[in-house]
Amino acid sequence: MFRDTLKIVYNRYLKKITMSSFRHGESLIGILFVTPVVLYFLIFLLYPVLGALYYSFTEWNMRTRPVWVGLWNYKHLLFDRINYPYFWHSLGVTAKYTGIAVPLSFVTALVLALLINAVQRGQDFFKVAFYLPVITAGAAVATMWRWIYDPLYGLLNIGLKAVGLQPQRWLGEPRMIIPALAIISAWQCGFAMIVFLAGLASIPSRLYEAAEIDGAGAWQKFRYITLPMLKPTTFFLLVTGLIAAFQVFDIVYVLFRTGGGTIGGPGQAGLTYVLSLFDHAFRYYEMGIACAMSFILFVIILIVTCLQFRFVPQSYE
Repeated sequence: MFRDTLKIVYNRYLKKITMSSFRHGESLIGILFVTPVVLYFLIFLLYPVLGALYYSFTEWNMRTRPVWVGLWNYKHLLFDRINYPYFWHSLGVTAKYTGIAVPLSFVTALVLALLINAVQRGQDFFKVAFYLPVITAGAAVATMWRWIYDPLYGLLNIGLKAVGLQPQRWLGEPRMIIPALAIISAWQCGFAMIVFLAGLASIPSRLYEAAEIDGAGAWQKFRYITLPMLKPTTFFLLVTGLIAAFQVFDIVYVLFRTGGGTIGGPGQAGLTYVLSLFDHAFRYYEMGIACAMSFILFVIILIVTCLQFRFVPQSYE
């Protein structure tokens, strides 16, 4: 009798309380797991962004208290060519670099992906070998390419001499700087290559088999099957590639600023936007101007990305 009464009480009341406590414990564990990520986002991402937005409306040299100036920083960056002569120049240099580096990296990554995909053995080795430049520190990459581009002892000019071509002053002539930077970007195309390989693996083999039955050659299969089926992959890489190209900094900084070099190379031909932003912040101590430049770059990237979503095909349908 007493045992039956305990069962009734447990089923009606204690069971609900126990399940509620268990669910509450699960929620607490979930909150504990999420808390480090939320704190990281709030402290190291959201707070710096909001702080930079505030400082973009101030005049601040990082030594005294910031002074509110409203839209003064944005106005003078956009229209004052005397005090800020390199704003539009650096934006133009970045646009030229993006226009050359992104297509060159795309083509290089796609060619490498097609070649590796056609290899029967050793695919993993080639994937790792071509992906290594991506995970190598930017300073090390720039130092190595600075030696490769050396006008007297660089490997590239030695190779050009070997085939009877005229050596170039890759980092010594303004017209050669952007192509030289684009070559480095193409050399670091390992991420795009891996993504293209994933896109190639997702293409159904029956499409190629049907094309072969119809008598299609290698070029026809590439043009009418491979390229259309890679549209989602290409769109993703185009968006991320343009964003990364607009923010290029470390390679250019090491190439031209270390060792007592000029700000952006001869004729400021390598003065990219983020390098100019860095100079305003940590060379001229104009942190307000630098923060304003960062948000101008954010708006430019946002507009370019929206245009890509609007006009660039995102699927093979």
